[in-house]
Amino acid sequence: MTYTTIFFDLDDTLYSNESGLWQAIRERISFYLHEQLGFDEEEVPAIREDYFQNYGTTLRGIQANFDVDEKDYHAYVHQLPLDEYIAPDPNLRALLEHLPQRKIIFTSADMAHAERVLAHLGISDYFEKIIDIYAIAPHAKPQPEAFQKALSLAGENDPGPCVMIDDFPKTTRAARDFGLFSILKGNKGSAKDADAILKDWSSLPKLLRNGKTD
Repeated sequence: MTYTTIFFDLDDTLYSNESGLWQAIRERISFYLHEQLGFDEEEVPAIREDYFQNYGTTLRGIQANFDVDEKDYHAYVHQLPLDEYIAPDPNLRALLEHLPQRKIIFTSADMAHAERVLAHLGISDYFEKIIDIYAIAPHAKPQPEAFQKALSLAGENDPGPCVMIDDFPKTTRAARDFGLFSILKGNKGSAKDADAILKDWSSLPKLLRNGKTD
């Protein structure tokens, strides 16, 4: 199979999941539930898990149960000094430069956060499009409708030549079921969660040629 388009997740995928950034965002989400919506601190973890499992993202769960402004929510949870967590990645930049496929960000975050992260990593210019949470509303990864919308926005009629790289096993399983070649980035999950596992970016070109993990 010759792959034509690669959809990249953003957080904990394009940068190391050991950076602490996504954990900081998760803490901000918990603060939002407690400080802005009035949940007791003790019940916040269960609320987040319930929203995540039933709606795809915490935001979608909040929207189903509260009248909130999406932009205010994203501004609140992403109000973090990125330079304390991530830095330019010349190795990733070199890899992206030599990948012949179209490269598209497909994230559950908003456009503003995605643009900030890409700028801090020094790789903004390699992505032709950012598909954010607003673009696929009212759906979210890993719902099939989210993948269908992403393909449509990318101008792709067939999921077969497309790749999804994500750090979340539930998303890579859903992408595989939808027909994309799914790659699980990082150390979460196992081989049953994706078509291939990617531990290090340097392995990606060979993986795309072979269609399997080394």
